[in-house]
Amino acid sequence: MQAVVYGKQVVMHLLNSHQEKLQEIYLSKEIDKKFFFALKKACPNIIKVDNKKAQSLAKGGNHQGVLAKVELPLAVSLKEIKKAQKLLVLCGITDVGNIGGIFRSAYCLGMDGVILDFAKELAYEGIVRSSLGLMYDLPFSVMPNTLDLINELKTSGFLCLGTSMQGSSQAENLSLKKCALFLGSEHEGLSKKILAKMDVILSVKMRRDFDSLNVSVAAGILMDKIN
Repeated sequence: MQAVVYGKQVVMHLLNSHQEKLQEIYLSKEIDKKFFFALKKACPNIIKVDNKKAQSLAKGGNHQGVLAKVELPLAVSLKEIKKAQKLLVLCGITDVGNIGGIFRSAYCLGMDGVILDFAKELAYEGIVRSSLGLMYDLPFSVMPNTLDLINELKTSGFLCLGTSMQGSSQAENLSLKKCALFLGSEHEGLSKKILAKMDVILSVKMRRDFDSLNVSVAAGILMDKIN
């Protein structure tokens, strides 16, 4: 499946690491000559467009004058991703900005893969953009039924870690060689059914009296704790 992504950082990352995914480049303004020739070498199909066309392709987003038609990343099978040691499972998180931020943190903090609970490929376009292209670098799988997924992971030897404001366990005291960290949405968190099947419930220790963190921020803190 193809889609248009935009922004210098995303396109630069694809240029440096995933040239084979570039199908066409769209430019709406003059860019650095070195950058232009690197793009031209990687993808001969460079098309100059006016700003109105660029805005349309970017659906109103801040394209910085650089856009690209790309082949979107493909999910791997559950069998394949279970070969990993440390997984992140996103439950009910639908905001592509948050998911992209989580992919960036997961990649930088040493997670081996991400499991999503939805299969809307149209959302991948936004995740590629908000992850600055790192969605291509971290294996991901899709498993809509989280309860079945928990059973699969436990059978494969994973310690399942839930997250909740009421959690009490400290990650530092656990043996976490093979584990899956489950994160719920900001508003709902993980459901009671999911929490009941977790081996351990973790939480972020708050220093002040406030009961909410952005899910991508909380994800980064917790991933750092288990790595």
